[in-house]
Order: sequence, then C-alpha cells, then structure tokens
Amino acid sequence: MNLPHLSEQEIIRRDKLKELQQLNIDPYPAPLYPVNTNTAYIKENYKGDSNKADFASVCIAGRIMSMRDMGKASFAVLQDSVGRIQIYVRRDDVSPGEDKSLYDKIWKHLLDLGDIIGVKGFVFTTKTGETSIHVQDLTLLTKSLKPLPIVREKEGEVFDAVTDPEFRYRQRYADLIVNPQVRDVFVKRTKLINTMREFLNHQGALEVDTPVLQSIPGGAAARPFKTHHNALDVPFYLRVANELYLKRLIVGGFDWVYEFSRNFRNEGMDRTHNPEFTILEWYTAYKDYFWMMETTEQLLERVAIAVHGTTDVKVGEKTINFKAPFKRVTIYDAIKEKTGIDISGMDESELIAVARKLQIHVDDTMGKGKLVDEIFSETCEASFIQPTFIIDYPVEMSPLTKKHRSKPGLVERFELMINGKEIANAYSELNDPIDQRERFEEQVKLMERGDDEAMYIDYDFLRALEYGMPPTSGIGIGIDRLCMLLTNQPSIQDVLLFPQMRPEVPLQLQDGEEETMNRQ
Repeated sequence: MNLPHLSEQEIIRRDKLKELQQLNIDPYPAPLYPVNTNTAYIKENYKGDSNKADFASVCIAGRIMSMRDMGKASFAVLQDSVGRIQIYVRRDDVSPGEDKSLYDKIWKHLLDLGDIIGVKGFVFTTKTGETSIHVQDLTLLTKSLKPLPIVREKEGEVFDAVTDPEFRYRQRYADLIVNPQVRDVFVKRTKLINTMREFLNHQGALEVDTPVLQSIPGGAAARPFKTHHNALDVPFYLRVANELYLKRLIVGGFDWVYEFSRNFRNEGMDRTHNPEFTILEWYTAYKDYFWMMETTEQLLERVAIAVHGTTDVKVGEKTINFKAPFKRVTIYDAIKEKTGIDISGMDESELIAVARKLQIHVDDTMGKGKLVDEIFSETCEASFIQPTFIIDYPVEMSPLTKKHRSKPGLVERFELMINGKEIANAYSELNDPIDQRERFEEQVKLMERGDDEAMYIDYDFLRALEYGMPPTSGIGIGIDRLCMLLTNQPSIQDVLLFPQMRPEVPLQLQDGEEETMNRQ
C-alpha cells in the first residue's frame, strides 16, 4: 500500500500504533462499550454530596481534547457528542497491581490528543469547583492517526479557533471536533425540520417520496443536471423540483401531501446558493394562496419559537420578528416604491428600456417574466428585511400558477422575502389543462430563444390534469436559507454538513484507483 506523504506527527502516531499492537492492545476493538451517561447529563444533574451516590459508577466515551501530566496523576478533557468534561487519571487507580504499564507506558506515552477512549469511575468536584470524573478503568477505543488542528483555550475562552473555510467545509468531520459550537447549528437544523414535520402531520398532511431521477426536469425554471440511465438506455435528469409529482398525487385523491425534497440545479454557487439543496414542498386541495399565506405565517412563527423560544431572531446586527401576520405587497407596487416607475402595463420592449435605464443587464433571451423578475431582484429584493409576502405576479413569470381571480394579466402567487432573500414561493395552482399546455408551449418558445432555464413540456403531467385536479394551493420553502436565518449563519455552506467543493488536486489515490477512475 502506497501511503500519501506523512507529516512527522503522523509518522510518530503510526509508530505508537505498532507499539500498542506489540503490547497486545487492540487500537480498534470490536466489543460494545457500555456507555451509560454523557457529559451534558453529568454537568447538569450532579449536585455534589447530595446526590453523589447516583454518580458513583459512570461510564462515558469520547475524544481526548487536552492532557495535563502531573507525574503519578493526570488531568485530561474528554469530549463526547454533547460536550466536554474533565477526567482525573491516577496511576494506582488504573494500574492497581505491580504492572504500571497502562499508566506509565500507554496513557502517558502512547495516547494522543484526538484518541477516543472509554472511562469508568465516579463523579466528584475538584478543589477549584470543577465537576470531573475520577477514572478507575480506562480503555482505548480508537487510535487517531492524524493530529487535530490545535485550538487554544484559556479560562474557557477560545482564542485560536479554526476558521479557515477551506478546511472547515472540506473536512467537516474535523471541524465538528475542534469547533463543537458548529454542532449546535445542525442540531437546530434538525429541530427546525422536525417542528415543520410535526406541524404538518398534526394538520393531517401525508409525507411522501417522489423520484429524484426524472425523465423530464419539471416543476421549476432551472438548468438541470443530466445523466444516463444504462438499463433503460435513455437520458435522465436529477430533479429540479418535485412539484409536478406532488400534484399528480392531488389528482390521485390525496388532499394534502408534503415532501422534504433534495433538489439539484446546475447553476452558480454563492453565499445563498448551492447546486444541491433541500426544500419543503406541500400541496393542499381546496385551498388558495390566501390560506397558504396564513398557514405559512403560523408555521414559521412556531419554528422560530421551537428553535429560539421567541419570535425575535437575531440575524447579524438585525432582529427579525417572525410573529404573524406578515406584511403583504404586490410586486408592481414594490418596484414602483423603490424606483418610482410603474411597470404594470409595459410590454417587453418597454421593460428592456426600463432595465437599461436602471443599469440592469438584460439580453435577448429574456421574456417579459424574466425581465420583471430581474428588475425586482436588482432594485427591491434586498430591502425586505422583515418577513414580507410579495404577491400578484405577472402571468409570464409563473407558468404553473392560476390566473388571478380579479386582476387580468396577473397570477395568484406569492414569494416570502426575509432578510433580503426569497425563502418561500407559493401559488394557487393552475389546474386548467388547456391553459397549462399553452403556458408550457410559451416556455418552449423561450427555450428556442436560448433560455436554458425555461421549463420542458411534461406531457404526462398534462394528461394527469385532464383527469381533473381540484383547486389546490402549493408552496416550496427553502430549508437551507431558513436555517441560515434561524441559526444566524452568513453562508449556506455553514448550514450544509457537506457543501459542494472543487475536488482536491492531486487526489491521494491508492494503487490501481487512478486506473479505475480513469475508466469511469
């Protein structure tokens, strides 16, 4: 086996590994280790003499984060999945007989920071008042061969944190070890998703799964990732949206369906965009976009309280209030307020002129819908900090949306803006199959003009609509962006455990792997 270049520390750790094996110490033992508590529970519940009997026999496991040798005794800090605790290791306790090698040889010389150990003992309070574990039995559970980045602390304050994004995003496993506060972001993300799921389930919604591999990338105006299905010998696409499949289920007779969907759009990457992202979509029969706005307000208010205990959420220097109801503004009124220009009756050529006057880049592939969208994005979007529903879009922007019941040329659609970014997109869904076919055909014309984000025609979806879809309202909520808000993170990469990154070059490959990868 050809190993990659090893640092001096990595070589030393491999030498220690060999020594352990020569001492018949298995550095990667197989048996279950009987953990019966964790660091957080001990720190929260140990009260000293009043309940020390309850903590007379604890067993925990974790990673060694610091060691302080005092001769025949040592202090160390152990980190498990929920926190850190100090342990006290005394030579005569862990090596009670004549053979003192467990302490003198293994603990003091063959174990390193980052190694995972199990300890059994009792909880006590040190002279300095720190809750600690007095170790009576110690077991090596995993030998770490790569040194952790050094994070220096003094009196509980971190002053040398690992902040390099290249390291943190590429080696998230190490980031989680040395920056334990990062773990809290992902705990909150799960709490956010669970709260949404509980809300929807309580309302009677049904969670479903829809295909990730699709023969037509429908449901959104986006550039897809393309692949090939070998067994069928046809091209397939990673889904850009799950909308059209969920609507098929409404046609089939379900009243309310939802899915936490992993979507893929072959587009740019920036602070708020990642090509692979998570979205919650749901569709409810016999409802409209007014009902959807009220339900969305209730949901997000509940999520904010679940994550923070309050509807006031700190985002950077701002405080965003998720208390319902949210403000509502039409897209044309928003543009008029910010630019002083009323574009509501303008055709394509007039919109191009306005865009150029506002120094907004446009090109010949853009139809009316995309022009309005570009003008709004460039002049208005960033100004909506508090939760605001932007409503009543032009029909050209929304090929899957029902025409407005009272405003010709518009559709019943809203986008929820928070902190200057779109968080949700919702409609009164178009259920007229003839109108839907005509809208799809307009999208094809845009595709022929060079718009690579225009929608494909999904003939099977049109067939489903012809069986009859009841009046329906649907929404998509960007989970990653919402998580950014509720965890006060500046970048979408900070709320994704493993964000996309350019592959490392050169790749460290084992014998034969390079040839295999080349064949693929």
